[in-house]
Amino acid sequence: MPVCDLSTPGACSTFRFYLSLFSANPQDNIKTLGLASTGDDFKGNVHIDFVHGKLGHRRQFGGGRGQALAKAIGMKQGNNPTIVDATAGLGRDAFILASLGAQVTMIERSPILAALLEDGLQRLAAEPELSSIAGQQLQLVQANAIEWLQQQTTENTANRPEVVYLDPMYPHRSKSALVKKEMRALRVLVGDDEDAGLLLQAARQCALKRVVVKRPKGAPFVDDSKPSGNVQSKNTRYDIYPVSNAREHNS
Repeated sequence: MPVCDLSTPGACSTFRFYLSLFSANPQDNIKTLGLASTGDDFKGNVHIDFVHGKLGHRRQFGGGRGQALAKAIGMKQGNNPTIVDATAGLGRDAFILASLGAQVTMIERSPILAALLEDGLQRLAAEPELSSIAGQQLQLVQANAIEWLQQQTTENTANRPEVVYLDPMYPHRSKSALVKKEMRALRVLVGDDEDAGLLLQAARQCALKRVVVKRPKGAPFVDDSKPSGNVQSKNTRYDIYPVSNAREHNS
């Protein structure tokens, strides 16, 4: 997919998308990396902000370990599991889990999204009160998640995660699914996760304790594979799968 990294007016007119630096907050001089469209895909800049806006509000008032996501992951009082978010996307759920104390590795196969995530992590690291999250609890790997999980399973057993988290993107069923510009950008950049079944299989072989799959309420199970249980919120269902590999983790 052609992407232009020049923000000079007219320089990107032949491209569908371009990356540019802009000021997300006019009150400061911090530049933010954003993805913009030269057409009608979405308006404005898609960027990642782990500090302010909705994500900052969710970190402070989202329910802590009592929220459905944390319950599904298994973050009981004092339990801070190692997690791989194998479909990082915009990194929102990964950030919330890291802010609650988990050790999270984000895997993102799109180099464009990975660049946006890295930019978000750098600005997060510049915040004194939140820098420890970026430095110690939230990491990014740009890779194909299936291949990465398989490699951990066969070559790096000691570092296999306790939990693998998946939020696969499926074909939208209505126009309402495309309202937000971030979702428009994600669909154009990464498309639908047609290999979600293979990803679930690789995740269950790699994880030491469980695999959690985020789905809309009422949506079918991934690859028609029935989970052992689930945790639900208003619009979301977190399907919980047991691990496929019964070998003990060697620490």
